[in-house]
Amino acid sequence: MVTEIRTINDESLDLANSLLLKGEVVAFPTETVYGLGAWAMSEEGIAKIYKAKGRPSDNPLIVHVCPGFDLSRIVRKIPESAQKLMDAFWPGPMTLIMPKNKAISDHVTGGLDTVAVRMPVDKSAMALLTRTGLPIVAPSANTSGRPSPTTADHVYEDLKGKIPLILDGGACQYGLESTIVDLTVDPPMVLRPGAITMEMLRKVLPDIVEDPTAAAGKSIPANVKPKAPGMKYRHYAPKGHLIVTDQPAAQIKEWMEADMKERPGENFGLIVSTEMADELKELGLIPNDKITVLILGSRSDKAAIAANLFDRLREADEFRLTWFYGEAFERTGMGEAIMNRFLKASAERRLLN
Repeated sequence: MVTEIRTINDESLDLANSLLLKGEVVAFPTETVYGLGAWAMSEEGIAKIYKAKGRPSDNPLIVHVCPGFDLSRIVRKIPESAQKLMDAFWPGPMTLIMPKNKAISDHVTGGLDTVAVRMPVDKSAMALLTRTGLPIVAPSANTSGRPSPTTADHVYEDLKGKIPLILDGGACQYGLESTIVDLTVDPPMVLRPGAITMEMLRKVLPDIVEDPTAAAGKSIPANVKPKAPGMKYRHYAPKGHLIVTDQPAAQIKEWMEADMKERPGENFGLIVSTEMADELKELGLIPNDKITVLILGSRSDKAAIAANLFDRLREADEFRLTWFYGEAFERTGMGEAIMNRFLKASAERRLLN
C-alpha cells in the first residue's frame, strides 16, 4: 500500500471522507497528538486500526465528534457532571467516559458498557469531523507502545505502507494525549492526565479525584479491562533503557559516570531541561562525545516540555540510545501529565524519592 501525505484542503478532506466511508483509515492531526481515524460504525475500519497499530483488542478507542453532533447516537445517558465539563472545556483536549448505547460496537469499547468521547478544538480535526459529519474513532497514529506522533512525519515513520492517507496539519499544539475523565463513577475520576489539569477540573467538579495508577505512572493489572487508552500496556516507550529520576545533577553525574564504566558498549544520553543541562555542564559531565543530550525546554515552560516530550523520545531511538536518564518534573499543572507519560515510557525503571 502507498501512503500519501497531503496538506489539509478541500480536496484532501474530500478524499479522507471518501476513504472513511469505504471502511479505510486516515491519520489526522488534533491539538493533542495525531490520530488514526475510522468511521465509528465501520467494523472494517475499526479492524484496520487495530491491525495497522498492532494494538491489543481490549484497549478502548476514543470517539471524536464535531460541535452539534447528537451525542445520543453513541451515549445512553449524559450525566450532569459530564454536561458541566462539556460546557467548560469542549471543544478541547478532554475525553469523557459515559454509558454507551447499543449502536457502538464492543470493538470500540473493548467489550465495556462505556464509551470514551471527545470533541477536539484543533482546526484541522474540526474540518475533517465537520466535513464527514461522522463519529470517528481514533487512537494515536503510531505503532502500539511507541511514543505518540506529534507530526505527520512521525506517523509516516510508524505506519507507512499500512494506511492510505496522512493529513498533514503541522506539529500538534499540546503534544500529549487528552485528559480522560470517567463520569460513570462517583466521584468522577481522572484516568489519564492531560492539558486540562486537575486544578482546572476541580474548579468545575470540586470532588473529582485521580486514579492512583495514573498518578503513579503505572499500569493496571493484566487481568483488568482498561476503561481508557493508556491504562494497561506499556506506552510511549523508546527502545532503550530509560531511567526517570528526580535526583539532583550531582547524583545524575555520579550514576552516569559509573554506568559508562560498567557498560562500555552502551549508547548514553540525557533527556533533560535547559537548566539541568546547564548544571551538568558546570559539573563537567557534558559536553561529552559519549553522551547525547536531548533538551526538552525550560522548567518554567511545562507546555513546551509537554509538546517536546514524544519528539525527544523518538530522537532517542534515532540516536540509538540504549541507556539514558530523564529528568523528573514537578507534578503541578501540566507536570502531572508529563510525568504520567515519562514514567510509563520508562517501563517502571526509575529512581525517585
